[in-house]
Amino acid sequence: MTQPYSMVTTNNNPFNIEHAKMNQAIISGLGATRTLLEEESGSLILLDRAAGIVLTLPAPKIGMSFDFVVSVSVTSNNYKIITDAGTTFLVGGILSNDTDTSGAAVFFAANGTTHIALTSNGSTTGGLIGSRFRATCISLTQWLIEGINNGSGTVATPMATS
Repeated sequence: MTQPYSMVTTNNNPFNIEHAKMNQAIISGLGATRTLLEEESGSLILLDRAAGIVLTLPAPKIGMSFDFVVSVSVTSNNYKIITDAGTTFLVGGILSNDTDTSGAAVFFAANGTTHIALTSNGSTTGGLIGSRFRATCISLTQWLIEGINNGSGTVATPMATS
């Protein structure tokens, strides 16, 4: 007999284990620039504007996170994810994949001390359809950035100091 689906409650979850959101908010159809809000933490942001989007992360609050997925390859300008201030940095890194020639995969680190943005140009620094990133606030001065970036040609670092 098939077991019925049961919701996790405090009664059948004695260890108080957290579970993933069932309905992650999706943000799409953005204009050229957008500042994300603290209350949007946990959202999936679709990078769906071929002319690029600049997204500014909110002021750091430990535990906030945002997921980004490129659903339309950028063809002009950039997809850019930037911190709220020059004193808030990116740490972690991105694996960039050369999708059109060798298929080479190269890891690019965010150093946590000077990098404040991830910038994808639609070719060497990525931003092609299927790229995906996650930014998680880990301190009052750092966001952990991680993900897969699809680029073309000889891939280059998407990490930037401005």
